[in-house]
Order: sequence, then C-alpha cells, then structure tokens
Amino acid sequence: MNSSTNSHLNKVSLSGLLISIGIVFGDIGTSPLYTYKAIFGDRILTENLVLGSFSAVFWTLTFQTTLKYVIITLNADNNGEGGIFSLYTLIRRYTGKWMLYPAIIGGSFLLADGIITPPISVSSAIEGLLIYYPKLDTVPIVLAIIILLFITQQFGTQWLGRLFGPIMVVWFTFIGVIGLLSLVQHPGVLRALNPWHVVTLLRDYPGGFWLLGGVFLCTTGAEALYSDMGHCGRGNIRVSWGFVKLMLLLSYAGQSAWLMQHLGKQLGPTSSFYEIVPPSILVFAIGIATLATIIASQALISGSFTLIGEAIRLHLWPRQRVIYPTDFRGQLYIPQINWLLMAGCIGVVLHFQESKNMEAAFGLAVTLTMLMSTVLMNAYLRIKRVNALLTVVITALFLSIETSFLIANLIKFEEGGWISIVLGLMLITVMTLWHKGKDLKRSFVQFEPLPPFIETLKELSNDTTVPKYATHLVYLTGSETSAKIESETIESILYRTPKRADVYWLLHVHVEDEPFTMRYKVETLAEQDVYYITFYLGFRIEPRLNLFFRLAVEDMVQCNEVEITSRYRSLNRKNLMGDFRFVVFKNFLSYENELPLIQKIIMNSYFLIRRTALHEDSAYGLDTNNVVVEDVPLLFSHPKNINLTRERN
Repeated sequence: MNSSTNSHLNKVSLSGLLISIGIVFGDIGTSPLYTYKAIFGDRILTENLVLGSFSAVFWTLTFQTTLKYVIITLNADNNGEGGIFSLYTLIRRYTGKWMLYPAIIGGSFLLADGIITPPISVSSAIEGLLIYYPKLDTVPIVLAIIILLFITQQFGTQWLGRLFGPIMVVWFTFIGVIGLLSLVQHPGVLRALNPWHVVTLLRDYPGGFWLLGGVFLCTTGAEALYSDMGHCGRGNIRVSWGFVKLMLLLSYAGQSAWLMQHLGKQLGPTSSFYEIVPPSILVFAIGIATLATIIASQALISGSFTLIGEAIRLHLWPRQRVIYPTDFRGQLYIPQINWLLMAGCIGVVLHFQESKNMEAAFGLAVTLTMLMSTVLMNAYLRIKRVNALLTVVITALFLSIETSFLIANLIKFEEGGWISIVLGLMLITVMTLWHKGKDLKRSFVQFEPLPPFIETLKELSNDTTVPKYATHLVYLTGSETSAKIESETIESILYRTPKRADVYWLLHVHVEDEPFTMRYKVETLAEQDVYYITFYLGFRIEPRLNLFFRLAVEDMVQCNEVEITSRYRSLNRKNLMGDFRFVVFKNFLSYENELPLIQKIIMNSYFLIRRTALHEDSAYGLDTNNVVVEDVPLLFSHPKNINLTRERN
C-alpha cells in the first residue's frame, strides 16, 4: 500500500468524524433499543441477572468491537478498502482455494443480516408508541417506513447522507445523557464492569449461558466498522468509536440502573430504553430513535449493494444492472437487489410482527459472519508474519467467543433463527453454483494459437470480394494472453460467415485485487489490422467497456498508433470516423453433452441462475446499437457408444 493511501486512511478530521458517526455506527448505535429486551424477556429481574448482563455487554463491546474490529481488523486494508470480500482478495493469492468458502459464507450471512436489520431496528423504535397506545398495531407503520426507505434508494441518498452525521450525533448524545441521568440514581451498577459478574451469570443463573444469544445483539453492526473503512478512513473510525462506545455504555448503564430499582419484577411490554426517558420528552425519543433506525437500515442497504457489486466482479454473483444515482464515490444502486431486499424485509415483518420475535434470526446471521471473518483474519495475520503465538491466541480468543455466541443463538433456531440460516444457505448456494459453473465452463473453453491466424486476418481485411462487415470489429476474450484466442472467436470471423473488417480488436478484462485500479495495455499484433487490449480494473470498478475502449482508442489515435477514419472513399475524404461493431458470445448448453451427474447439476443450475443476469452486452457496458450477440453451443463432452450405421442398396 502506498504512503498516500496510508496517510488518507489515518487522517482524522472533523468532517470525517461526523461522516463516520453517521455512516458506520448506525446498526450498533441502535442496539440499546432491543438488546436488554432480548436478554430479559419475561424473566424475573434479579441482581445477578442485571449486573451479569451489563457486564457481559461491556466486555462484548470491548473484545468483539474494540479489540477485534477497531484495533486489529482495521489494519487489514486493501488499498484503503475494507469488508469481507476485500479481506479475501488480500489473502487469496497466498492461500488455498478453500479460503473462498469462508468469504462466501460470511458475505452471504452479511446479506441475510441486511434483510433482518431494517425490520428489527424500525420495529424497536416504533414500539415505543405502545407506551401511549398499548393496543396499537405497529406493523403497518413499520411496513410503510421500510417500503418508503427502499423506494428512495433509486434516487440516490447523497442528500440524506448529509443529515446522517448530525442526526446520529444527536442520537448518541441523547442516549448517553439519558443513561447518565438514570445512572446517577443507582451508580452501584458500575461494579458490573468487573468481569467476574459474567462468570457468576453463566455459572449461577439458571440457563445463564443461553442469555448470550441476547447479549450478542449489542455488537451487531461491528462488521460495518470494517466494511466502511474506505468511505470514512481508519483514523476517523477509531477516534469516533471512543465517543460512540462511551455513549452506548452510558445508555446500557442507565438502563441497568433502572432495572436494579425494579428487582423481583418483569421488564414489561416496552423496552428498558424507553423506561428511563422522562415522559415529557418521550415523543422526541421515539422520533429520534426512528430516524436513527432508518439511518442504520440505510447504511446496511447501501452496504448490501456494495457487497453484491464486489461479488459480481469476483465472479461470485451473476451480473446485475448497476446504477450510479449520484456522483458520490462508491454509491451505487442495484434495482434487482433493492426489490429483493424489500420483499425479504416485508416478509420478516409480516412473519414476526414484533421486534422481540426477530432477535433469534438477527443474532444468528451476524455471528456466522463474524466467525468467517475470524478465519480469514487468521490467514491474514499469518501472511503478515505476525508472531505465531500471538496469532494463535487472537484466533482462539475470538473463535471461542463467537462459537459461544453461535451456540447460544442456535437454541433459538425454532423460534426464528431458521430464517437467517435458510436465507444464508440460499445465498451460499447461488454464489457457490455460480462460481463453480463459471469455473467449469472456463475449463472446457478451447483455445487456439493466435499468431498463425494473424496473416489470415490481414488477408481477409484486404479481400474486397468479401462484403465488409464493419470498419472496426471488436471481440471480447477471456484469454489472459495474446498468444491464444478462443476457438469460437476464430470460427465467428473465418468459418460461419466470414467477417471482413479493416481493424480487428480483441479486448480482455482482468479483475485486479486492488479495489479502484483503472489501467490498460495495448499489444499491436499487426499494425493497422489487429490489436489486443487488456483492461486492468479493480474489483469495485464497473466494467464500462464502451467508455474505456473509446478512451483507449482516442489515446492511441493521439499517439499515431492507429487510424480510425473510415476506409470508404466517400467517407474517408471527409475524414469521418469508421463504425465500431462489438461481437459477444452467449453460450447455451448443448443437448449433445454427456456429463457426470454433479457437473450436470452445476451447469444446469448455472444456466438457470444466468436467466436472472444481464445479457452480455449490458453486463460489459456496451451500447446495444453496435453489438451483435452470437449464440454458441457449449459442448463439454461428446456422447459415447453411439453406433450409427449406413444402409446401402
């Protein structure tokens, strides 16, 4: 990583701190709304339960969020970018292929989290109205907010992003101040900072271990600290976390103080968060909580778009239509994913009705993501030659913590946890089948040496007996080198219907491990006749080949490397540019294949999934008015034991 990137990452500024508070901490910042509600439920409040729970929350935030993510994981940046797929691209060249699967599992459950977070966050905030209207049906209100939130995605959220920081500063300050006012009435709860209270909770309270499933909710959203590093910078996240953590702990301490004053009772239908708010400002509390949950949901939705965008570039997801609604760096909108997420969120709200019913599904998804990030982080630490003993200790610590949380959440499988497992498994299946199908298809593509055909292409270009197909004919190729080319390309030019052109172009896209690389290299195979261009694009760059190719050609023209004016006499005299025509191939599975059962399932699934993907021309950002799509049968193996005999008279 260069020094300028490192300087940008570690730079701390007031605006950067404000953006970090607004974007990064929305999910974890709204956890005080529902964490204690998940822990205590209908249980009778006891001193051991209250102090042990507060202690568990404090040390979870300290180990999982502060130590794992803020101190350790933020160091693993890929040219300034973070997130589980960025971490995978950092280590994949040094590790075995199996490391792909922790990345797929972690990314899949992070997407599943994106379906569960908006419902539980918004529901928790709106349920504060139950204090005024105990019989209020909150579901229609929650659905209206969620639907409106997803509808606004297509217009871009840059205008909303300007409000995120100030609103979240108000939110965190509010929960900290309210918590402090409650804490001073019973400051004795601070003795819960002694970790021994966690031990007594797990050891002495009946079923104490299973309470960890609720405790874990206090650290959901910690993955966002890493994923948003590229937007906010490492320095800004670390400094702003100090303020955010203090406010969160004051909120939990204030709720614990109130709970200590109600020992022997049950928590009741509303959360302890709203119980410590003075009645005179309760309406304000509900309003600011609703805004905070909307911001938390928005941040996670945007993160889901970014995650899918990275998966597409890493060939883990079929290509989708990507829109850039604003000029804000990194902001993208994927319509198909947006509506799928909205449908999922609506389904979650309608199924669970209340936030307390969503807690099991929520915690389970995030725990699995964190476990996978620990596996990948272990590989990163080994690659960076961190002390072996320290690496083992760090990995063992987080694996033991996260495994405990996972087991505690699994007991709620039948209560709703199965939904996050099903969602995650569906996403894992799609990513795995797509990736394996791509690999299998690529392994059977036949290549031929290109140099022997160069002279033939030059002769065809000058053969006036063949009707001219285009002035400039452009083929996309998966070949990493100009020494070979797909057989189907040669067949398309020479054998099907000979395609005469003045200039032949072969374009290849190489996806780089760095996120925002944009460069290209030109190889002249025959001057003024055949060129091979490789575009090196980062895994976060959309392959807009029409634009990139035009810029490359313009640069070559300025350097007098190629002549692009029309070769037709009438047009050449007026110095008019020749036409460009792109040819892309669309494969289909030939009926003549005889594949082993597993490969047959993979390829049939691959082509089934591909029906949801963009056509090849749109996927590469090509203008449809100058694109020809050719259907090419994909033949893996010829049928055997076919004895066709000829009858003779």
